[in-house]
Amino acid sequence: MAGSPCPIETLKQVISRMNMDRVTVCYGLTETSPVTHQSFPTDPAEKRVATVGKPHSHVECKVIAENGEICPIGTPGELCTRGYNTMLYYWDEPTKTKEAISLDRWYHTGDIAQMDEDGFCKIVGRIKDMIIRGGENVYPTEIEQLIYKHPKVKDVQVVGVPDERLGEEICAWIQVKENQSISEDEIKSYCKEKLARYKVPKYISIVTEFPLTVTGKVQKYKIQEIATEALGLKHVTPK
Repeated sequence: MAGSPCPIETLKQVISRMNMDRVTVCYGLTETSPVTHQSFPTDPAEKRVATVGKPHSHVECKVIAENGEICPIGTPGELCTRGYNTMLYYWDEPTKTKEAISLDRWYHTGDIAQMDEDGFCKIVGRIKDMIIRGGENVYPTEIEQLIYKHPKVKDVQVVGVPDERLGEEICAWIQVKENQSISEDEIKSYCKEKLARYKVPKYISIVTEFPLTVTGKVQKYKIQEIATEALGLKHVTPK
């Protein structure tokens, strides 16, 4: 399974309900032709559903901090990859190429990841999607994975919206399962039981659909734009 992040619970259901016990997850980008990581049917069940596996043969990967240093095991940072499958350059875009590929050929994916002690890689989110609330880094994927487990929730997307005091606040767009209803307070109470207080969404919107690309991928930036406008935060300037 690939193409877009898959909720852990969805993958578990695919394995159990569709009897696809050998399904694996792979990760990569167009720029990496396209796969760099993949799990295997023989991997432990939890590793198969909660990570994107290990790097393919002849592919190098590392997770780095903002200063370029390699992150300790389990610490989130930007995932970089290098190998035969990485593109040479963006056609006729030297500036974009220089931003994406270092002189020693490391490609910066723009994805936040963490590596465990066994070499399995977990994608935490996109750098551009990370919410900085009052100086705290909040990864939407963590909140989405939790809310998705709620029995009444069909799907969820989490984005950051402007906040004058904290810089950004957390907004969750939720699709509810058929013949179900849910309140903002119910979702917030559910989150407070399992998340640090600063990770609990301030804004909850119940929606019927998400804006999608032609290939079916969720457009988070459009959710952010629509939510900001709907909440009357378009002209908010963080202090």
